[in-house]
Amino acid sequence: MKQKQKDKLPKPDWLRIKLSTDGNYSEIKDMMRSKTLHSVCEEARCPNIYECWSNRTATFMILGDICTRACRFCAVKTGLPTELDLQEPERVAEAAEQMGLRHCVITSVARDDLADGGAQIFAGSIKAIRERMPFCRVEVLIPDFLGNADALKIVMDAKPDILNHNIETVERLSDRVRARAKYSRSLELLKRAKEMNPKIPTKSSIMLGVGETYEEVLQAMDDLRAVDCNILTLGQYLQPTPNHLAIERYVHPDEFAKLKEEGLKRGFRHVESGPLVRSSYHAHEQTDSAEQAQSRELTGV
Repeated sequence: MKQKQKDKLPKPDWLRIKLSTDGNYSEIKDMMRSKTLHSVCEEARCPNIYECWSNRTATFMILGDICTRACRFCAVKTGLPTELDLQEPERVAEAAEQMGLRHCVITSVARDDLADGGAQIFAGSIKAIRERMPFCRVEVLIPDFLGNADALKIVMDAKPDILNHNIETVERLSDRVRARAKYSRSLELLKRAKEMNPKIPTKSSIMLGVGETYEEVLQAMDDLRAVDCNILTLGQYLQPTPNHLAIERYVHPDEFAKLKEEGLKRGFRHVESGPLVRSSYHAHEQTDSAEQAQSRELTGV
């Protein structure tokens, strides 16, 4: 249901976005087109696209640009996908090499039409990047594969440097905000990932402003730590179109700062928290910070 214009909340000053369409931005945009690749930066209308592309950072979205789910917060097109390109991993690796990435993030639409949910393409992308760029870290942001443990194992066996899966919101709101995804299933995925390979850091994200309470966010943090999730990102939900989920409130930067402190107290190795933070925002710096925290844990320094 469309939200009436008069009911829209005024956007606060702290959500102003710096626009930059310099040479790097244009180069990355042209490269994505030339290699027939999709980026979640564009498809999900990420507010940080100008900053990230200008800094030669992008999150590749594999398995096409049509999602089998229709989450109420997401701008990605929904429908019946027709695209399954077995050569896509190699093109992703070529693009990552051309960009000179040190940290590559790969995500996808949900492909519930595929038996493995697209896990083989994820694994192939990891392997293709490693062959071309052995020193590039590879982070994957995966769907829940409808709870298919075999599909998860395919991805984990390819040994990504970071395994990311977003719970998106608190338990009470999960069914309302997400399509077909289940809060408990997401936690189970993160738990299984750790059981399959405890050395691979796991990561998740929560968007704020969809009706959650502060206490519910803290509980979600506790739930993530109970499955040994290592990295957490917190950001403001922004309504992509009037047809999407309405914004209940804009969360002040001070509250994001307080939540970061709460997350660190609970044992997350790194918490990225702020109005414009998204799951892949400053992903390289997030991982560096988490590795430093892990080193301090091991050495006791």
